[in-house]
This record gives sequence, structure tokens and C-alpha cells, in this order.
Amino acid sequence: MSLRAEAYVDPAWSAFEDRAVFSRTWQWICHVEQLAAPGSYTASTVAGMPIVVVRDRSGELRAFYNVCKHRAHELLKGSGVTRNIVCPYHAWTYDLSGGLKATRRADRMETFDKSEVCLDQVQVEEFGGCVHVNLDPAAKRLAEQAPDLAAEIGFWAPDVVGLTHAHRLSYSIGSNWKNVVDNFLECYHCHVAHPEFVDLVDMGTYDVQTHGIWSSHFAEAGKQANSAYDVSGATVNQHAVWWLWPNTCLLRYPGRANFMVLQILPDGPERTRETWDFYFGTTDLTAAELDGVRYVDEVLQVQDIAIVESVQRGMRTPAFDQGRIVYDPAGTGLSEHGVHHFHGLLLDAYRAAVS
Repeated sequence: MSLRAEAYVDPAWSAFEDRAVFSRTWQWICHVEQLAAPGSYTASTVAGMPIVVVRDRSGELRAFYNVCKHRAHELLKGSGVTRNIVCPYHAWTYDLSGGLKATRRADRMETFDKSEVCLDQVQVEEFGGCVHVNLDPAAKRLAEQAPDLAAEIGFWAPDVVGLTHAHRLSYSIGSNWKNVVDNFLECYHCHVAHPEFVDLVDMGTYDVQTHGIWSSHFAEAGKQANSAYDVSGATVNQHAVWWLWPNTCLLRYPGRANFMVLQILPDGPERTRETWDFYFGTTDLTAAELDGVRYVDEVLQVQDIAIVESVQRGMRTPAFDQGRIVYDPAGTGLSEHGVHHFHGLLLDAYRAAVS
């Protein structure tokens, strides 16, 4: 059986999941391209907490709570390059390793020792061409939790590190984040809801596998003209999708060299924020690449958003509590075992947080 509807509509679950799920898991921040140069940084929010990731002068990635140790003002906004981390409130200045360098007038205080002050660090890791952070200091490294995922990405998308950010799509969806993940993790609905996708992908080869904290969808695709988007001249003829617990989706669609990151973020109990980041060989997209972006934005997302918003409305009614998971032991796309795998990880996280 699926999770109960209560977990998708009750505001108490939203607050609980910040603590039980998002503050204890690896969260995608950006592609490594964005933090390639010493001094490059990007600020973000994880489980409601402001964080910042920087590349220090020695080339090491570091992540901190984006909070000044003086009066708790946020330090950096957006992305860019900086020599130091300077608080915009009172100009307390930190080096890129988080140590306090300078404090206006505080050096006149005999009892003040700069060496005793530093920014609070957060775990950070490069993985599969991307940068991830984890607020839990006891969490195992992502490479230790999912070494087979890193190997798969390296095999099917060996060029991922060299690709460049070309486009971003953003959506605000009237549905709980778990509904969005549930929908992503099964293609049982594809023949009904996504005729263009079924025309793009050879559904007879569609295979869904679950592995620890991730799962994968593979199929042959893009080998002939279809109603989804232009695949003429395609060098990638594989639909490859990886879902990383709990809310990061990594995709490589048929076409030229490409990589996509779909991040699914809760925005309250019944709303979700989504970002789709597209990475290609160049920012100057071909007509076929633009057609692929158009398909995601104007066709696939329109279809999926309508689905999950309808499901959310249904979950608010007394007519639904739980649904039966449809399982195909053969592991084909016409199965919901990927959803069941996700729900199992959620239940494990809930139990761990309670205990």
C-alpha cells in the first residue's frame, strides 16, 4: 500500500520532514562548473537553513551555514566570485576557509580573540559532476552511500563535468512534494498521460531498477522521428534517469550530449517548487536542443503538473486514504515498485527521526 493521504496534506508532516528527511540527506546545490574557480561561491537554502558553498584558495570545496557569528546576518547572496566573505551588516570578514580575519574596532577589546571565531561548517561533496551538501554532520559520504550511482553516471554520461549550464525552468506546483516524486518514479501512467514520450521512447525496453538510496529508469530512445521533439543527428540514443533520495532527479535524454537536473523542493504542505537545469556542450543551443527544452516545458511538465495537482485535490477528500501499489516482478516501466522503494526510504527516515 502507498503512504496514507495524511502525510501529503497535514501541515504537521511538512515540518516533521524538514527535520526527518531534508536536514539528514544529501541535497543538490549546483553543477561543478559553477564552483570551478577559487573564490567562486553559491548561496542556497536547505531544510529552511541558509548555507553557502565556496571554493577556497587551495581548490577545496567548503560549505558553511550562511550566518555571521557576530549578529546572525546572512553573509552572501546568489552566486559569484569573492576574495573574502564579508558580512554586509557590520563588515566582519572571514577567509574562504571560514576563519575570522577582521572585525571593525573589535581588535581594541583585550578579551576578543579572532582565532576563536569561525563559520559553522556543513558537509559538502562533489559527486557525479555536481555539488551536494548535507546538514547532518554524522551522515556518511554520498560516495560511500551510492558508489554504484557514481559509476553509472560516469558510464552513461562521461562528459557531464565538461557540460555547461544553458537553461533553467522553474515551476510552482499545487501539490505536496512527495506526490511529485511518486509521479516521477513510475511510468505506469506514461501510455495514458504522455503519448509524445511513449513515441520518443521504446517502452518495450523500459526498465526500472532500485538500489539503496537511488533508482534508475533506462530505455532505448530517440532513434526515429517522433511527436515529442527533434532527435535528428542524435548522438545519445538512451533515455537514462536516476533518482537520488529524496528529491534529486538526474536525467540524460535522447539527442546531443546533455544532462539535466530536476530538483523537487517542498514549499509548504501542499505546494512544491521545481527547477529544471539543462546542461549542454555550449550555451548556444541548436534548434533540436531548443525543441527538447520546449517539449519539457510546454508538453511534459504541463501533463505532469496537471496530474499531481489533481492527485493532491483527491487526497484532501474523505474518498481516499491509501492506494494499492501495482508491482510487476519483471521490473518493467509498467510498475510502481520505484514508488514503493521511495516510500520505504521515507518510512525508515520517519522511524529514525522518532527514535
